[in-house]
Amino acid sequence: MKSNFAFFEGQWEMLGKLGESAERNVYQDPHTSIMKLRLFGETIAKAILASDNIREAYNTSQVDRINTMRREGLAEPEIIDVFDILRRKGNTASHEANYGKTEEAKSLLELAYQLSIWFMEVYVDWSFSAPKYIEHLQQVDTTKKQLQQKIEHLENEIEAKEKQLIKQLDVITDDTISKDVRVKRREKSQLHVKKHRLSEAQTRIIIDEKLSSVGWIVDTKKLSFKKNKTMPEKNKNMAIAEWKVGSKYADYALFIGLQLVGIVEAKAKHRDIPAALDSQTKAYARLIEEKEGITLLPANGEYKAPFLYASNGRPYLKQLQDQSGIWFWDSRTPHKHAHALEGWHSPEDLRLLLDVDDTEANAKLAEEDITKFGLRSYQQTAVLAVEKALIEGQRKMLLAMATGTGKTRTAISLMYRLIKAKKCRRILFLVDRNSLGQQAIDSLKDTKIEGLSFASIYDVKSLEDMTPDVETKVQIATVQGMVRRLFYNDGEKLPSVGQYDFIIVDEAHRGYTSDREMSDDELLFQNQNDYVSQYRRVIDYFDAAVLGLTATPALHTTDIFGMPIYKYSYTEAVLDGYLVDHEPPYLFESELAKSGIKFEKGDEVEVYDPEQGKIILERLEDELKFNVEQFNKQVITEPFNRAVLNKLTDYIDPESREKTLIFTATNQHADLVVRLLKEEFANRGDVVSDDAIVKITGSIYNPNEMIKRFKNERLPNIVVTVDLLTTGIDVPTITNLVFLRRIKSRILYDQMLGRATRLCPDIGKTHFRVYDAVGIYNQLQKYTDMKPVVKQQHFSITDLHESFTQAETEDEAEHFRNQLVAKIQRKKQKIDDAGQRRFEELSKGVPLDEWAQEIQHYRPEQAQTNSILFEYVATYQTPKELQIISKHEDEIKEVTRGYGEGNEKPADYLDGFDQYIRDNMNDIPALQLICTRPKDLTRKDLREIVTLLDTKGFKQSHLQSAWKQAKNEEIAADIISFIRQAALGEALVDHETRVKNAMQKVYALHNWTPRQSKWLDRIEKQLLQVPILAPTAEEAFSDEPFKSSGGYKVLKREFGDEIDKIVYAINENLYIS
Repeated sequence: MKSNFAFFEGQWEMLGKLGESAERNVYQDPHTSIMKLRLFGETIAKAILASDNIREAYNTSQVDRINTMRREGLAEPEIIDVFDILRRKGNTASHEANYGKTEEAKSLLELAYQLSIWFMEVYVDWSFSAPKYIEHLQQVDTTKKQLQQKIEHLENEIEAKEKQLIKQLDVITDDTISKDVRVKRREKSQLHVKKHRLSEAQTRIIIDEKLSSVGWIVDTKKLSFKKNKTMPEKNKNMAIAEWKVGSKYADYALFIGLQLVGIVEAKAKHRDIPAALDSQTKAYARLIEEKEGITLLPANGEYKAPFLYASNGRPYLKQLQDQSGIWFWDSRTPHKHAHALEGWHSPEDLRLLLDVDDTEANAKLAEEDITKFGLRSYQQTAVLAVEKALIEGQRKMLLAMATGTGKTRTAISLMYRLIKAKKCRRILFLVDRNSLGQQAIDSLKDTKIEGLSFASIYDVKSLEDMTPDVETKVQIATVQGMVRRLFYNDGEKLPSVGQYDFIIVDEAHRGYTSDREMSDDELLFQNQNDYVSQYRRVIDYFDAAVLGLTATPALHTTDIFGMPIYKYSYTEAVLDGYLVDHEPPYLFESELAKSGIKFEKGDEVEVYDPEQGKIILERLEDELKFNVEQFNKQVITEPFNRAVLNKLTDYIDPESREKTLIFTATNQHADLVVRLLKEEFANRGDVVSDDAIVKITGSIYNPNEMIKRFKNERLPNIVVTVDLLTTGIDVPTITNLVFLRRIKSRILYDQMLGRATRLCPDIGKTHFRVYDAVGIYNQLQKYTDMKPVVKQQHFSITDLHESFTQAETEDEAEHFRNQLVAKIQRKKQKIDDAGQRRFEELSKGVPLDEWAQEIQHYRPEQAQTNSILFEYVATYQTPKELQIISKHEDEIKEVTRGYGEGNEKPADYLDGFDQYIRDNMNDIPALQLICTRPKDLTRKDLREIVTLLDTKGFKQSHLQSAWKQAKNEEIAADIISFIRQAALGEALVDHETRVKNAMQKVYALHNWTPRQSKWLDRIEKQLLQVPILAPTAEEAFSDEPFKSSGGYKVLKREFGDEIDKIVYAINENLYIS
């Protein structure tokens, strides 16, 4: 009988032979048949990648190929599923000698045939007409020996054809295809999937495999109630097909032991799934009847099974969300809507879900006293906001809290409450780098809750332990680690979708790679978009609610998590006394930074070659000029760095308890800064320990250990870094930030500033200082925290070549041609003599310089014809970029303090503030209150006015500094005093003096008891932090820091009616002229 795969001819004949071999083995040796089908799937995958000009690496696995096809959109999700099933089944057969039954092999053979038709229609012959599939019957008239001879003959043919195919694929890979062909293939692929829909029976084959892969015992043809009266068994997790419900049959009933826990409806691929769940699965769940040999769980309403599913076997796609995914609904929580899953719950997932009583968990959360966790009021509000969103069924949430306001502490308290109340079973805490993961682990060990650390109460798995145990409650993992575990793992044991039911993503903004050096882990991703795409796949993979934590939401952050459900800004934190503000920056202006570094044509310059670690001499053919943005990246300038660091030694003390963090451009730059700074302190005559000034980057030995030393020990006192310490590292003693590198990202800049915002009473820290030698503050200060970050895209030669060849208009072609020419001109400067000779071989003698001129007149079709030349230039591996060494002398010309958005002089800044207050006093209610009735001012009013002034560039710390500079008078006045001085001409009074004067009136009211005196002392300390209380005693003491100690009720009991007189006296006397 003719093989169903006989239509494969010519270069694809090997596929026909593999298909035929699988057919011939299906009855005699189904195990071999399944293994042949795995090889069949691998060979088609190789052919697809070659046909799309994607060259495989040496050790590419089938998982890699499938991921590439998925990522590049080379096949529809349904086709990807078939590839994956052939791979999984084949892998099982290769590891288990007796695996494989004839019926299973026959089903897989039919799926492989479907894959063959798709491949022919899309990649081989667009007019291909598929023959009808004919199932081969067992050949009883053929002896075993005859069959074995035929199979051996086939094997020899396959071996010969395989060698030919490897050579053919190399040729195909290099044969560039046009845009039209790519588009046509995608159209044909989509058309095929619409035309050749999988039947419900075939859909069940896919569902069977996916259910089996997560631990269900399933076989639609054998384990069927309708056909074989299959019943559940004790201690077995079974998915029984065609389970009787009333007079109907559900496609699957899920049993854990004898307990019926779920009903599944499997539809054909073209059917809408949510509708199937609503109309059919729910109907079947109502019709379930008690039966001997099964146990029904207590029903909540009319549904006799808790977990209801509908699926058509198609993987979930957001664009086709109603026709894809596994739709799931928990009938025990009717107010929560059905949602799509990436995969099936395992039996263990459902067993754990059964332990969750949502109503009881919500009640426990409400009963749990949130004040006992020692959280600040805004942290409590953040925790309660997340819990409220979870109770309402929200599945994506974002918390935006300023750096240094305790996001990790907030998250730990939230996790504890959710786990204790059994609202969540197991939580995944995702970070984007190992150092942040280690910090989270340390926090879980150190944070005490009810006298014990979190890690001693609950089992926590760290970065090294990728697989949680049954009792694990929190898993710490990196995004990179989870991506590898889920999508680049050729092993068969993947996590189930229910392994975690709550995910917290730390530093969820994660969007500034253009300014960062990529680590080895990050090179797993092609680019930032790929990172975001993969990271999104991780959080979408699990059936879990997801919370993002960030200080600086970026546009892609809100795309994933939505707008923040709660936000606590840096300005609010400073106002509330939880963070320190920074003074106006010290701007170091050097001669070279101002004028740039210039080399004349013909100059002989020293050039550093990082590849060889050598310095070579070169004579310049053209003039070269570098501005400050290129310092320490493209040009090594020791004099500039020495001049800046020499001046810096006037301001920072290496023996002080105040610590300094210096941001540099590269790893080599960091080394240079460490050496020069030590030398400059020595030149001053300062005796500085060698351990006081160190580099901490990813390149050093055990950076995590060095970070711990920086945080916990006196030395090092000055640390030089590139990227490692830009985000998420908490060292409260950091008081000085030094910028020796330019960056473009507002998000990264905010994160850098955030390293110094934390309180540190132990060293008397009241503010932090910024030293700017590269003009970064001027460049980035005008942007607000929430401004969307839209970065300029940097296209590669390959990207531009593809865009040029696919241009549809002359204007579009000219646009991409100009960019492409400019890229080629830059790249050719980096191609050495050997590389240019190889180019001439490919171009049939045309020199690279000449070709670079020719392409300025290319039409798109010419660029397509010469694709190999563009590819060669694009992929040519240039040595690491040479760095020119500058010895131009430099000196600091001026150190200034820039105030406001225009970097004004102190007097001009104060005049601008006065003018703004006078112009707006009658238009802004809070300003009117401050000027006329300050005793009626609430903290909300104060917060509003401080936030408004901050957006205009007027900060309390900057006003204080400007006053000192302009008046030669140091007065630590508060913002209210500055406003009243500007509007009313009141004398400026030190804030502490105002508080002392007002409290003296209070102390004189009564002969207070020792207990009462302690309370008054607390009130005075709070006033020193925040310049007002509130109009009434009840308002003043119903908030933190008094609320957690009993608040207004306790003070009323302690003072009686005197408490109202105390607040009245403070308000009357605090801001009197």
